[in-house]
Amino acid sequence: MRKSPYIPLLGASVLALGMIAASPTAASADEATDSSPARALASGLDMSTAQAAELLDAEAQARTAEQEARELAGASFAGAVFDADTRKLTVSVTDAAAAEAVQATGAETRVVEASADELDAAVADLNAEERGLGSEIDGVTGWYVDQAANELVVTVLDGETEAAETLLDEAGVDSVPVRVDQGAEQPETFGDIVGGNAYYPGGSRCSIGFSVQGGFATAGHCGSQGTRVTGGAGESGTVAGSIFPGRDMGWVRVNSGWNPSPYVNNYSGGRVLVTGSQEASVGASVCRSGSTTGWRCGTIQAKNQTVRYPEGTVNGLTRTTACAEPGDSGGSWLSGNQAQGVTSGGSGNCSSGGTTFFQPLNPILSQWGLTLTTG
Repeated sequence: MRKSPYIPLLGASVLALGMIAASPTAASADEATDSSPARALASGLDMSTAQAAELLDAEAQARTAEQEARELAGASFAGAVFDADTRKLTVSVTDAAAAEAVQATGAETRVVEASADELDAAVADLNAEERGLGSEIDGVTGWYVDQAANELVVTVLDGETEAAETLLDEAGVDSVPVRVDQGAEQPETFGDIVGGNAYYPGGSRCSIGFSVQGGFATAGHCGSQGTRVTGGAGESGTVAGSIFPGRDMGWVRVNSGWNPSPYVNNYSGGRVLVTGSQEASVGASVCRSGSTTGWRCGTIQAKNQTVRYPEGTVNGLTRTTACAEPGDSGGSWLSGNQAQGVTSGGSGNCSSGGTTFFQPLNPILSQWGLTLTTG
């Protein structure tokens, strides 16, 4: 018997999310430099610049508190969730002694059943087992850790809960709380690739993620290694590294015709300055920039999501409820001034809304020893 029963739902509840994109190309003349992330966030979330500034300040404090809490809690750490309404960070731990220690950071605490390591290990077990099950689990669209609920969540198409049970049984996942969410849409990669600013790999279109020394980071599915790319003004480059499926990470080495910069296009006549890549908490605001749908903002819902695209399964994505569309692939995501990742794929659109996933940026930088361009 599992500690937690399967709980089929008619639709996964999700937090409001947002996204952002960065462009290493030179800004066009009509893009006035605006290094204020508060102004950019306000435009995407329908709030005043002052309210956005307060939110970003609270989120910055939450990032620091989460790092401290993770160190203090050790193996007992079970995740952290930021509440945009109360401006509070809640840290979950698996024992009361750790909760007492974590309270010194100013965060609220709660004691839960499963640690972050245990939940992530369950995700890894599903990742490993999925490869050999084939069509038996066609109805499963992905899985992730819901830190707020302290559960492993498996998402399935309508009527496909048996597929989730098959996967869970074969993987032997029985030591952490589990929920099966029914009614998911089939995610797709945004193949007609666009980003913060557009670039064109092999005749298709994608979005630039973030400038790095020698080029820019983007999604792996935008082009395999060796693919020639061009920019909007005819600049050229080559995909120097690409991983997809498995992960969705890539980077493009560019020639001297490109002018890398530490900015992201906010699609309202300005640019947002990138100052680092500190990872935001679950529940924090995030914005995305893409050449198809521009600037969209919302909230981070979950991390370490596995997504089963038709082209293959991708692990380690971050889940959001922000919208995106074909051509937005590869584009950048920001939380305040901090770079978060590049657009991978999702379901829905920017008319009706949807779920979008991004590939975190720091693993891309580590994979190829890249240095993020910051200002």
